[in-house]
Parts: sequence; structure tokens; C-alpha cells
Amino acid sequence: MGAEPSHGVIPALDVSGIDEVLRLVEATTGIDGVVGYKISQRTVLEIGLVDAVRALRTVTDRPLYYDHQKAGLDVPSNGAGFASAVASARVDGVIVFPVAGPTAVRGFVRGALDHGVRPIVGAALPLPDFTISGGGWLHDDVLARVAALALAEGARDVVVPAHDLRQLETVTGELTDGGQDPTFFLPGIGAEGSPLAAAFSAVRGPRAHAIVGRAIHADPDPAAATRRLADTALAAATH
Repeated sequence: MGAEPSHGVIPALDVSGIDEVLRLVEATTGIDGVVGYKISQRTVLEIGLVDAVRALRTVTDRPLYYDHQKAGLDVPSNGAGFASAVASARVDGVIVFPVAGPTAVRGFVRGALDHGVRPIVGAALPLPDFTISGGGWLHDDVLARVAALALAEGARDVVVPAHDLRQLETVTGELTDGGQDPTFFLPGIGAEGSPLAAAFSAVRGPRAHAIVGRAIHADPDPAAATRRLADTALAAATH
């Protein structure tokens, strides 16, 4: 794969069993606009990260991003060991949500960078009751604060939920206006989230990749669903 497109789709491999995972990847890896795959903790619990990457590399050369959000709730000193483990498995990037505090952000971002792994940093899920204003427990500005510190520490990729287009526009605008130039990873697309074109339009920044789960793997024709989404992503890149 050449230079990463500014806009693309990352199918989330949230299906049961490595055979189903491989079938989904085989059906979609040749589609223009697919810029990587998200490996779920479900797969890793079933067969392990090393074996999952090894199996996936038999069917795709696209970047592989391991979704281990919960690493960010660990103590900061474990960041380096975690990064060493995922680097040994040869993933291209790791998704972490370091909501345990500023030292956790530093520990997990620096640990990933020091081991040559791309840290993709978030702090909010596409759920209406995740933050205090919606009935949750975390402060409403948790994502903006975590993302700003992560970018200051050298991260270049931020997860911003796309289910709330106003929040998506606000957070991406704040981070871009702050002098950073991140790539935004957008969960919350499709089945129960925002339409992809609307999400891309709301992003205030030059690069965005949609992480898409059920809108792809629950479709009767995952390849056709992926192609439609990828076409939308490629069209967004030209505007």
C-alpha cells in the first residue's frame, strides 16, 4: 500500500472466530479506500494477538490496528511493557483510551512511540450517557483534554466519536485550531450512528478515517457495503 489516503474506511473485525475475521478481510482488502483493519479484543482473547496478526497477514497487507482501549486505565509505568508486547506482535498501531490521568497519557503515548507503534488516542465512546451531561461519570471535556495532551506528547491520531456531529465538529476544530495536524479516527458510523458523508463533512481537519463495524459485518454483502462506504470516503477526500 502506498501513501495513506486522507480519507478512508477501517472495517472493525468485531466478529466471532478467526475464520469469520479472515473471510471479512478477504472480501474487503482489495477495495480502494480501505485503509486498515481494527483487531478487536474478542479475537485476541480467542487466539492471541501474535496469532491474529500472523493469520491476517496471510490475507492482507493493510495496516492493522489493535483496539485495546482499556490499557489507558493501567498505571503509567506499564505503558512501555504494553507497547513492547504489541510491537512484538507487529501491529501498526494501537488504540488506547488513557483516561487514568495525564501521567497515563504520557506513559502510553510515549511507550508506543518509543516502540515504533502508532498511538491512536481516544477518551470517549459513541454512547449518549458516556459523559456527565448525558448521565455518565466522566467530564464532558475529557476527550478534548486527553487528545490535546496526547498530541503534545507526539501522538498524531485521535479517536473522535461520530454519533454527535456537533461534538465532532467542535472537538476536531479545537484540536486543529490549536496548531496540531492530526488524523481523526471516527467510530459511531452507520448502523446506529451518523451517516458517513455527514461525519466527514463535520470534521475540521484534512484527514479522517471511519471505523465501521456492524454497517459492514452485519450487512448481507459486506464487500458491497464496504465499497459504498469507501466510495464516500474517497469522494470526501476531493472536497
